[in-house]
Amino acid sequence: MGAKKSLGQNFLVDEGVAARIVREVAPRGDETLIEIGAGRGALTGRLVEVAGRLVAVEFDRDLVPVLREKFGGRENFTLVEGDALAIDYCAAIMPAVKARVVANLPYNIATAILQRLFEQRRCVTEMILMLQREVVERITAAPGTGERGYLSVLTEAYCEARPLFDVGPQAFRPAPKVWSTVVRLTVRESVAAGVSDEALLWRVVGAGFAQRRKTIFNNLRHAPPALLPRVEAAGGAHALLDAAGVEPNRRAETLTLAEWVALALALEAARG
Repeated sequence: MGAKKSLGQNFLVDEGVAARIVREVAPRGDETLIEIGAGRGALTGRLVEVAGRLVAVEFDRDLVPVLREKFGGRENFTLVEGDALAIDYCAAIMPAVKARVVANLPYNIATAILQRLFEQRRCVTEMILMLQREVVERITAAPGTGERGYLSVLTEAYCEARPLFDVGPQAFRPAPKVWSTVVRLTVRESVAAGVSDEALLWRVVGAGFAQRRKTIFNNLRHAPPALLPRVEAAGGAHALLDAAGVEPNRRAETLTLAEWVALALALEAARG
């Protein structure tokens, strides 16, 4: 069965890479794993042999019967046919309350799925993901680097990220034009650096990165309508930055997570 370009499918065919991913996962007999995008079962077959329970998610209706035929007879296998961007993962793993995620994510929706998993982090403890190498460089980018962006700050807030190994295009069919990287994301018990209003924090970060070439002062001065009244209530962009201890001529990619949190807390304090 051929890959569907519309779904961004690149099937893993390298058995050595599949085995290495499973070694990194090191499944336990007493845990539940979630596999997003089971595809043809390259990882599924290995995971189901050693995991206490495997919940596999697949969107492609043509692949669902293939997976049912291969693994449907296993008591520890559950197949969820649906959109990885819409599934309630916490409900899917019940009666388990916590699970780890394993996935070879389609390049075209990888970032969106990552954000969905962050939203569901109350029942996810760890993610071992294969992503486009460029995406991993972005999510692990440190302050002051050119790759630093909204996704970098978002990931840092919720996870500890560690790249594991790179995978060349030849490991997939069809072969993509780019390299991939397997990364381990360990979910933090609470948002790093401490913040009470997470929605406000992400509005501030989003506004700060709106125009990357502009300073943080200019981006906050022209913040979106949902945020601008809060900035003005804090005395304007300059006063807000001063309250947070951030120099107004800096650009967003230079700010640390703690500085973003300081900005969010200054906005909260201004509302009083």
